[in-house]
Amino acid sequence: MLPRADIIYDVSSPVCVDMPPETEVVLGNPVKLICISCKKREEVNALTRVDWFYIKSDKEKIPIFTFDGFPQELDTPWKGRLAWNGSKDLQDLSINITSTMLTDSGTYLCQVYRQFKFDLYEPVFIHSKEITLDVREKASPDVTSIYSEMTMYAVLIFLSLWLLVEMIYCYRKVSKADVRVQSKATDYLAIPSKHRPNKAMPGTDVLMLMRCSPGAVHCLTLGWRVDIKKTNNNHTEANQQ
Repeated sequence: MLPRADIIYDVSSPVCVDMPPETEVVLGNPVKLICISCKKREEVNALTRVDWFYIKSDKEKIPIFTFDGFPQELDTPWKGRLAWNGSKDLQDLSINITSTMLTDSGTYLCQVYRQFKFDLYEPVFIHSKEITLDVREKASPDVTSIYSEMTMYAVLIFLSLWLLVEMIYCYRKVSKADVRVQSKATDYLAIPSKHRPNKAMPGTDVLMLMRCSPGAVHCLTLGWRVDIKKTNNNHTEANQQ
């Protein structure tokens, strides 16, 4: 019998996931400059330091923020508007600009230095990440929402046209059916009485009265059965008297 292996997962341990940084912000709003450097082995102790720079158009690096055991703002135009937003395990090394200005647009550089401590050696790991920020006076329209709205209106127009076509088709079909019924009723009224089917008893005739209202499909038929023999006898007796 094989021994049973129990696997235990520590759900409380943090999971490091790299995220794309924010690249656009409205003037005056806060923005997070994301810099994530994941450790392959979290149980290994390491000394971590991160330096933030602003890269000018001439490629000159201006240091604006540093973290070496504790966060520290440097004497720059960003001083008083920067805040540390990293994690305790120092895998998330992000900072916040609490109130953006138009001059904050540009490229930022995050440089991470890690020195791991092993028994025999202490390797150094360096990670760099550039973030391009665009500060705008007004928010740019969301392309996805515009496409979604256009698609919704196109579907509504198509459904409206389809419903209109169906209504016209049904109306014409009903109108043709009414014309056929009225035509049959007219043909029946035009048949002479001697050619009409008569189910009356011999010696009797049927007087039919067709009552049709204008535009009606059906007619109301009223009939009286008259005994011709009796009527003739009555006229003969009256003449003899």
